[in-house]
Amino acid sequence: MIRVGTMAALAAVILAAPAGAQVQTQTQTQTRTLPGAQGAGVQGAGAQGTTAQRPVSDELFAAAAASGGLAEVNVSQIGLQRATDPELKRFSQQMVEEHTRMNQELMNLVAQKRIAIPQTIDARAQFCADSLAGLTGGEFDKCYAKAQLVIHMDSVAMFEAEAQRGQDPDVKALAAKSLTHIKQHLNEIKPIAMRYEKEKHGENASSGRQGQ
Repeated sequence: MIRVGTMAALAAVILAAPAGAQVQTQTQTQTRTLPGAQGAGVQGAGAQGTTAQRPVSDELFAAAAASGGLAEVNVSQIGLQRATDPELKRFSQQMVEEHTRMNQELMNLVAQKRIAIPQTIDARAQFCADSLAGLTGGEFDKCYAKAQLVIHMDSVAMFEAEAQRGQDPDVKALAAKSLTHIKQHLNEIKPIAMRYEKEKHGENASSGRQGQ
């Protein structure tokens, strides 16, 4: 039998991957050198203590956001069906409704821009969803809460990158608009996930005392 901690880590890593992995290479920074200053070794950004940031790819963001959005709706539907915690059920319903709307807004925009995006969840997200669907009761609630926390932490970073450093003004505006909602989702799931984490530590401490 797979341990609950292992399942939680699996769910978190796999569900987070589609959203952030594709834009990770776009987030590095570079130092700008002043013209004519190479010989003296003087760097404009270094002199000011700041670095110039590279723009991110709007196409990669759109593809990653679409993949992550579809995975979020899919896993939230599982949460709506299998969660026993009323807070998680409420959160799942909210995620299905709001991410379905955000996914549609993204689809409408990329259709205008003629940007290709995924239309179905990828194999990694499907595997994670199937893994979560194999759990029940408190085990499911713990893994699901942690997965949702990591998904939204990853999404905040991704949407912030596009909102700040995207190149297409329309895609940037959509990212900024969606970011407000995703941050709110993160603020809602964080205390729920932390509650389960505290309960797990309490159980481990109790088991340790009994084993002495």
